[in-house]
Amino acid sequence: MTSSQMKGDVDTDLGPFSDDCQSNVDPCPKASSNLISEHEFACHCCYDTLVNPTTLNCGHSFCRHCLALWWESSKKNECPECREKWEGFPKVNILLRDAVEKLFSDVVQRRQEEIQANPKIAHSLLAFQRHGDEQASRGTTPVGQRRGGGFFSGVLTALNCVAVMLLVYHWSSREAEHDLLVHKPVTKWTSDEVIIWLENLGPWASLYKEHFLREKVNGRLLIMLGDEELSRHPYSIENHTHRKAVLAELERVKALGVKPPQNLWEYKAVNAGKSLFLLYALKSSPRLTILYLYLFDYTDSFLPFMHTCCPVQRTEQEEDDILTKAQPTNPSWKQWTEFLVKYVLLPYQLIAEFAWDWLAVHYWTSRFIIVNAMLLSVLEGCTLWRLWARSELRTLPQRMWSHFWKVSTQGFAVVIFWPVIPQFVCNCLFYWALYFNPIINIDLVVQQVLRPETQVP
Repeated sequence: MTSSQMKGDVDTDLGPFSDDCQSNVDPCPKASSNLISEHEFACHCCYDTLVNPTTLNCGHSFCRHCLALWWESSKKNECPECREKWEGFPKVNILLRDAVEKLFSDVVQRRQEEIQANPKIAHSLLAFQRHGDEQASRGTTPVGQRRGGGFFSGVLTALNCVAVMLLVYHWSSREAEHDLLVHKPVTKWTSDEVIIWLENLGPWASLYKEHFLREKVNGRLLIMLGDEELSRHPYSIENHTHRKAVLAELERVKALGVKPPQNLWEYKAVNAGKSLFLLYALKSSPRLTILYLYLFDYTDSFLPFMHTCCPVQRTEQEEDDILTKAQPTNPSWKQWTEFLVKYVLLPYQLIAEFAWDWLAVHYWTSRFIIVNAMLLSVLEGCTLWRLWARSELRTLPQRMWSHFWKVSTQGFAVVIFWPVIPQFVCNCLFYWALYFNPIINIDLVVQQVLRPETQVP
């Protein structure tokens, strides 16, 4: 049997269906192409043809401007249809975009013109892209920067170890003795505690330490001493300036009934709530906090702070007079001018200068405060630079007002719940802000500097 005969037999067996099969073989591709419609490439938000389609992790695709409008209104990183959160920052599906533009070029061109003419959509797209840039700056770093990141993380780890060592040192130091003196009435002081009080007056007081030890002066005898007793044997404080300093400090002890705080730890022991408030308030809102001290704590806190940050030029005779330093007077106009310039432009500089004056007393703690003040100044500068780059400086008053209400609300909340907050929690918050917050700010400064908006073009 030949091949032609076999073909004839097959055609005969198919009968009437042979013509239908032969007639439908060629038109099939053409018919399938006619089945593609715009509805199959429609966005599930606007129900129109996709423009710059962006595919999420869940598989759903939307117009990029629709996704930007959804994100701006909801502030949620989730799919508008299935509510599944997306990871990273969504990007345009290039393959799908090219396919849609080839199939429906006229429709896509018309929609793109409409989108470009809508300022609201342009603003949403810009805000959405900025959000993506911020995520990129906080997220994974390029391969070329990972080695540096490893070194940087090692530096942060070392700084954390130093902070932990400082905490252990303070908890194991003689802080309990200082707490005892600032809380214990002067009439109950022992002779050893009187010597501790005398040593805190300054290095010059060690000249008279042996005299007080030999006489075994306790608290009751101390408050009975006057100018005549101190000048004669057995105390023999012949230096008039030294004697005036001892009497002035003794008058403060009599007025308070306890030893007045003379360093950070003693101040914290006496004013636990106020010290925690000042530490966090000066970090987040230095200008508001300094204004608060001026209005409500002028004599005890503001004047010493101002005289330390903006010292007055004294004569040589005044420098030798200890009482001149111990009793702050009203600031001069020159001091006010210097203070107001720093207050407006560099408020953290005031805090750094205040900490610098205490380096001899708090060696490492003052350095942590100075470094933190420098880092906070850099962060504030980066924020202002970013607002200027975005042309959003006009929103600065509104941001300041919102920040004021936020800080005020937090302050009132702390005042309400302060009586029930355990002292251990307060100590943890205090030491965290003092030693660990500068380390966190180092990482924040690096992130801000690496952001495209803060880099100089």
